[in-house]
Amino acid sequence: MESKQELKKNNNLHKEFQNLLDQDFKDRRLKENEIIKAKVTEITKNYIVVDCKAKMEGMIPIEEFRNDDELSKLKIGSQIDVFLERIESFKGEIIISRDKARKMKAWKKMEKVFETQEEMTGYITGKVKGGFIANVMGLPCFMPSSQIDVRPLKKIDHLMNTPLKVIATRIDKNRGNVCVSRRAVLEKSKNAEITKALKNIKEGDIVEDALVKATTDWGIFLDINGVDALLHVSDLSHGRVKKPSDLVTIGQKLKVKITKIDEKTNRVSASVKALTEDPFQNIEKKYKVGEVYEGVVTKIMDYGCFVKIEDGIEGLIHNSELDWTNRNIKPNKIFSVSQKIKFKIVNIDKETKRISLSYKATLENPWDKIKNKIGEEVKIKISNITDKAIFGELTDSGLSGMLHYKEISYDENFDDLKKFKKNDQIKVKILDVKDDKIRFSKRALEKDPLDWFKDNNKKVGDVITTRIHEVLKTGVKVSIDRDKKIIAMIKKADLAKDTADARPEVFSPGNALDAKIIELDVKIRKVKLSVKAAQIDEEKSLIAKFGEGATKSGATLKGIFEKAIGKKEKKEK
Repeated sequence: MESKQELKKNNNLHKEFQNLLDQDFKDRRLKENEIIKAKVTEITKNYIVVDCKAKMEGMIPIEEFRNDDELSKLKIGSQIDVFLERIESFKGEIIISRDKARKMKAWKKMEKVFETQEEMTGYITGKVKGGFIANVMGLPCFMPSSQIDVRPLKKIDHLMNTPLKVIATRIDKNRGNVCVSRRAVLEKSKNAEITKALKNIKEGDIVEDALVKATTDWGIFLDINGVDALLHVSDLSHGRVKKPSDLVTIGQKLKVKITKIDEKTNRVSASVKALTEDPFQNIEKKYKVGEVYEGVVTKIMDYGCFVKIEDGIEGLIHNSELDWTNRNIKPNKIFSVSQKIKFKIVNIDKETKRISLSYKATLENPWDKIKNKIGEEVKIKISNITDKAIFGELTDSGLSGMLHYKEISYDENFDDLKKFKKNDQIKVKILDVKDDKIRFSKRALEKDPLDWFKDNNKKVGDVITTRIHEVLKTGVKVSIDRDKKIIAMIKKADLAKDTADARPEVFSPGNALDAKIIELDVKIRKVKLSVKAAQIDEEKSLIAKFGEGATKSGATLKGIFEKAIGKKEKKEK
């Protein structure tokens, strides 16, 4: 057994060692979530063992050292940066990471270069939805497809895993996301070259050898002393150009005039037509509105066709100016490209350089002829029937017109429309022609029943004898003429002067009934009759003839009527 003296000595040594160890840890001042220095003490197959000056050594998976060939340069005693996550885990181990230390340092550096917009070297390592993954300073960054080059690329195999210059365009610190762009670097370099080249040219310069680089449907791309320029299709000629590729080929040299240089965007615009005089400048001296000229059809569209009047001058014939009878006719049914035609100039707009032409104005106008046929009988072919009218074409000229249901018969009945069908040919009379619209009437071919009033010299205020046609609860319908073509309604209130006699049920069909014409309008076809008004007029007439004293002396109206008609009083037996 150890003696008390030796035991005391060992306890003192243990306390002294513990104090020294505690003092050593105190001096190290390790803090979690920070980057610290560590020394490599051992390299195994799966781990790198390092001394972090902690209570125990740390172990880092060897996979965290395989980036940038760091593992091949690593040896015992190497000093490396590691990220301290936990000083002591629940197992009593220190948790450190080489990969997180590398990313944290790269992130801090990335924040600085993002502010200064410095160029960095990156490697495209893979493809994702919408773009690519680029490794920049050890950080995986996103590069959108639109930012890989100044123009769309079909293949990027030659750019994979090769050093590329990029610029950080967006940083999301909360999510740890970085977006980079190679296009921004290329444009920056290109803009510097263009700015330098633009010093040698200015607006208004005439360039003899502008090189055609590419053509599109809307213009031509040129190379002018190393500067890209656009020659828009509208600047190729004073006239209309179908396709620029019809006039030029790639590699061809053109003589152009510099029309605009945008200093902000470094874009250059060129023009060929600016080298020649504008044919619209003195167009009013060559061509007059209302005159007929000859030209060549150059293009046919759905809405009309273009006609070449001379080099650099074209006009448009709209669909509505092709045919007198069909305003929506298709131009390709009348013309073909390269066809020579005559036309009349309708309008010249010098400012917008637009000329309106008319082809139908050179043809005979059937509307002028039809105006001379107002009131005549014609034949039409029914083309369409709606819920209110019939539309038909004149069989001799093809002009279209309308037959309203009220003009089919004098009854003005909707059901009259059901008597006809499409493609039927019927006779009508032309009522009116206005604004290239024709109004037809079928009933105008027959005698108007209302002419009875004119033929019999009947007017408002006259009393006529009618026949009861139909008895209704609200009144009676009466026929005025013998043929019963004129039927008028006498309302209950107009059936008699006395209310007791103004009952429709006391009347019977076929009975004669005298009524006064109180309203007659042939245009709106309105006839209004009143039995009551006729009775009042008759009473006034009798009173005027026999005097009012007859009623005052005890005589009755019945007695006055009997006396007026010469009726004798019956003798008492």
